[in-house]
Amino acid sequence: MRYVALTDADRDQMLAAVGVESLEDLFRDIPPGVRLGRPLALEPALAEQEIATHLGELAGRNAHSGVELSFLGAGIYDHYVPAVVDTILSRGEFLTAYTPYQPEMSQGVLQAIFEYQTAICELTGMDVSNASGYDGTTVAADACFVAKHATGRSKVVVCETVNPQVRQVVKTYAPGFGLEIVEVPYDGGTTDPERVAEAAVDAAAVIFQQPNFFGCLEPAPDLAAAANEAGALPVAHVDPVSLGVLEAPGRYGCALAIGEGQGAGNAMSFGGPHYGFLASRLEHIRRMPGRIVGETTDLAGDRGYVLTLSTREQHIRREKATSNITTNQTLLALGGLVYLSWLGPQGLRELGETCMALAGYARSALAAAGFEAVFSEKATFKEFAVRVGRPAGDVIRAARERGVHPGYRLGRDYAGLDDALLVAVTEKRSKADIDRLVEVLSEAAAR
Repeated sequence: MRYVALTDADRDQMLAAVGVESLEDLFRDIPPGVRLGRPLALEPALAEQEIATHLGELAGRNAHSGVELSFLGAGIYDHYVPAVVDTILSRGEFLTAYTPYQPEMSQGVLQAIFEYQTAICELTGMDVSNASGYDGTTVAADACFVAKHATGRSKVVVCETVNPQVRQVVKTYAPGFGLEIVEVPYDGGTTDPERVAEAAVDAAAVIFQQPNFFGCLEPAPDLAAAANEAGALPVAHVDPVSLGVLEAPGRYGCALAIGEGQGAGNAMSFGGPHYGFLASRLEHIRRMPGRIVGETTDLAGDRGYVLTLSTREQHIRREKATSNITTNQTLLALGGLVYLSWLGPQGLRELGETCMALAGYARSALAAAGFEAVFSEKATFKEFAVRVGRPAGDVIRAARERGVHPGYRLGRDYAGLDDALLVAVTEKRSKADIDRLVEVLSEAAAR
């Protein structure tokens, strides 16, 4: 809690500085008809000690992964964030930096963004990345806008195995963008490329997720090929942590790669804020949302960094803008850059292999305990779906009484999966943790 002084003398000094005699004078231009005319219906003010106690009680209702063993994923993951990330982010020149409009004053921030763009391009196999997006949902909507202008088409095909929140945000943006959204149902946990090919006729883009929301590995090259054959832009929504072991989308024909960056360098933070990433082929660079930082030389021949392209409506003519993104997520994206630099290519590969091995052990242990995998024939990365034999919500509540959050209730988003849990296993979970999950789930399912 911060202390901010406000004495009568402070108030009088501020009023004098703005040229009025009282607080009432500040509101004299507001017509009486739109004023409330009475005090707000709030509870009485609390003393500092009382408010500190009250806020502590409210915060205590939250259960973070340090006090509850968590196998919850579904887009936000409990990966380890190394100490170096917070050390760099807490430096004043990054922590308090705003949009780098003046390159002569912002070389550190501009270089950080440039290096982040480079890392995202190397990770995704793409040519160009923007300076980051708000999250993994809004970058999907941005990708639709890019595709519409690149193809002149207004239909967007979205696979049903894409994160439901991503699909919902795309649908929310669609009326404003003048888009028609067509969803392709899943078949056995993944998407049939032939169905995508049928739906992609006259489409601007095809959006699929790899690994998909169920944790299954999609036939991504085939989906990208189906989109390309129809003249639509293939858009892969990818988990950055998976790209240490899975092929980069730029190498199997995708036009754009997007995703949620949280798992790479950001804490879960009870759901946000985080950063989204968007990268594309060079041909789409002038349609990309947000900003792009470039490298140049100054008059003395020294290397420098500048805002090369800005497609925000504040910077260019509104009708030419492709984005209204304001302050981007540079600080959080910097966390991603530090994290990826800390891991390096080999470390990222080892992280992916560790997640796969632990998830494989969990899947086998649960199967041995009688929990049937929903999509048993499909390969997975770090998440998988299992049936628990009764409503998943009841099982989750029973497990949490034992200090374990067993996963995400798939019935919230998919019909016929009311008894299914989506279980996520990261490198932070140990064999003992997984054994405890099996024990607790067995007891909860038997109630």
